[in-house]
Amino acid sequence: MTYHTSLLEDWIEQLYQQIGIYHPEQLDYHIIAKKLNIKLKFTDMSSRLFKGTIIIDSRLTPEEQFEDFAHEACHTLRHAGNHMIINDLFLDLQEFQAKHFVFHFCVPTFMLRNLNFYKSRKETIYLVANTFGVTTQLAEKRLELYENKINYQKLLDINKVRA
Repeated sequence: MTYHTSLLEDWIEQLYQQIGIYHPEQLDYHIIAKKLNIKLKFTDMSSRLFKGTIIIDSRLTPEEQFEDFAHEACHTLRHAGNHMIINDLFLDLQEFQAKHFVFHFCVPTFMLRNLNFYKSRKETIYLVANTFGVTTQLAEKRLELYENKINYQKLLDINKVRA
């Protein structure tokens, strides 16, 4: 079975390789921000992008901070426009894209594919969470996205054989 990566998965892999990140233990958002020339500020307010600086809520866990960083990094790296004045539908689209981006940025497919999954789903979720420094909620959803894509490809392969 062949896994076909999406354009987003390819883009993230290329971005990480351009800044010398190849392994999960290198996924430190402080270092990533520095390599991408993204300014970070920590404060007691919800995370956001403001005047080119990613503000991270200092009250969050390190895992939640990484996830918030990824969301705001999507806006920095892939979006244009001022959220205060853009059309609501366009804003909704950008927010949807940023939420989806988080899964692939925090748990890149090219790294996820190298993990040896456990037979137990719960153990695998904890493996992904601990390996990539994300919450178990994100790890579970990311596994679901990954498995759905694999199962979809298997279905396509079965249908090719039948045709």
